Amino acid sequence: MKNIENNLAKNKVNKTTLNLGNLYLPMLCCLLFFGCHVIAAQEEEMETQDDYMPFSMNAHLKNMHTWHGFVVHPGAMFATSLEYNSRNSKLTIGLWGGAGLTTIDVLNSNTGDYVSANYQELSIYAKYRFSENVFIEAVSHNNFTGVEERGDKLRYWSYDRDQGYNFVDLNFGLNVSKHTALYFATILGGGSGDYEIQDNGDLENSWTHYLEIKSKVWEKDDYKLSLFVGGAWSFITDKTFYTEGQGNIVNVGAALNKNINLGKVKIPAEVTAMWNPEKQKTVLQLDITIF
Repeated sequence: MKNIENNLAKNKVNKTTLNLGNLYLPMLCCLLFFGCHVIAAQEEEMETQDDYMPFSMNAHLKNMHTWHGFVVHPGAMFATSLEYNSRNSKLTIGLWGGAGLTTIDVLNSNTGDYVSANYQELSIYAKYRFSENVFIEAVSHNNFTGVEERGDKLRYWSYDRDQGYNFVDLNFGLNVSKHTALYFATILGGGSGDYEIQDNGDLENSWTHYLEIKSKVWEKDDYKLSLFVGGAWSFITDKTFYTEGQGNIVNVGAALNKNINLGKVKIPAEVTAMWNPEKQKTVLQLDITIF
């Protein structure tokens, strides 16, 4: 009976994978077309400002990588980003990449042995700011750590729910006051396992929601301390992307920011203490902005 249910689930996954592939590729093509159109339109404008820089990049060095209560990579890693920003600073289109300086062990499904793999991620995002206090953002999270090492085939543009390493987030941000911000995210299309297998073998998309509130509570000189709490839930299924059972608080902590002064150069640094009550995970993350 279990084999029959697994086969039913697999068939549902394969059908859904085809539909998702047909959906996401046109979405990404439209996004790139829109971005290119905006760039071309702005290049035609005869502006006299010399300080406008349409492209930027930055780099971070971290002792680990956390996200929404998850420890995405438990070891040291290097993160970079490449962005296009419109002249009015409302539109941003970018790539974010992470590479592990340490390895993790993954299970090879063919040999049954554990092999070492480096953390690898290259995500795509587009962000539009309606004002200084409101924004909307779409992110395609593409984390392909250990895909080939575990015996799977690497397909960067795959949103196969069964393969489980790509998914899309739709995010909203709102500054409710000078010191407090709300962040709301919804996972689209059941990507990366955001679904629940029903008794009849059907896959029910969870459309998991994540809500976080973050507030700055103390500031002195170069120091700023913020507290945050985030929770996840689904209106459709019990299981969510972040939890095995029903919705729960998944991200609680504090972040302390300061500038490290090296002569005339100031290097931003942040230490985040994070606790995930759902997984009983507690970590301390250091994030140094190199440029």
